[in-house]
Amino acid sequence: MNQIWQMLADNFSFLLNGVLTTVGLTILGFVGALLIGTVVAVFRVSPITPLRVVGTAYVEFFRNVPLLTLLILIVFGLPDIGLLIPLFWCGVLGLVLAGSAFICETVRSGINTISVGQSEAARALGMSFGTQLRLIILPQAFRTMVQPLVNNFIGILIGSSLAAAVGVSDITNVTQQLNIRYAEAVVLFLLSGAVYLVFALGAGRIGSWLEGLVSTSRIGSAR
Repeated sequence: MNQIWQMLADNFSFLLNGVLTTVGLTILGFVGALLIGTVVAVFRVSPITPLRVVGTAYVEFFRNVPLLTLLILIVFGLPDIGLLIPLFWCGVLGLVLAGSAFICETVRSGINTISVGQSEAARALGMSFGTQLRLIILPQAFRTMVQPLVNNFIGILIGSSLAAAVGVSDITNVTQQLNIRYAEAVVLFLLSGAVYLVFALGAGRIGSWLEGLVSTSRIGSAR
């Protein structure tokens, strides 16, 4: 046991860097996926047919390509066309592309919960489709999908562990390196799993809190 504590103490900064890399991958991946996923969702509900086709093709492609395959294509394929991107940002890009396809469907489902009558009333007032989305539809839709978006966030968090396979020094990659050096797989991978568990449970708690806030504000506005 003393050897295990000594190992953890000696490599604390190494492990901390791995944790921070995982946090960076997850947050940047989620924010990027949320932005792109929202745009693609707008494409999918657009009255313009070519935009709907592009949105559908995007979702079907990136939702059905395994994340690990996508990461390998990014890491080894981009240099072949002259694009040299640091491994960390390759990981972020893979998470954004894969995550945005799932977030798109979440946002689209939220948009579909808004009654058609509100859009018709907005059109009667002379609002364009873009203005309707910005002022009426999206603000209401996002209130209905707090928990689904938290689930998307957790999915990106768990998926970030695959970045270790292409050399990104996240907590999983750091754990693998330390296991090669110390041969303490059980302890190290339990530690790695605990990191993901704590972040996932924390995200769930924050999501429940936000959902409660949104519900309270809806009740207040209804009164």
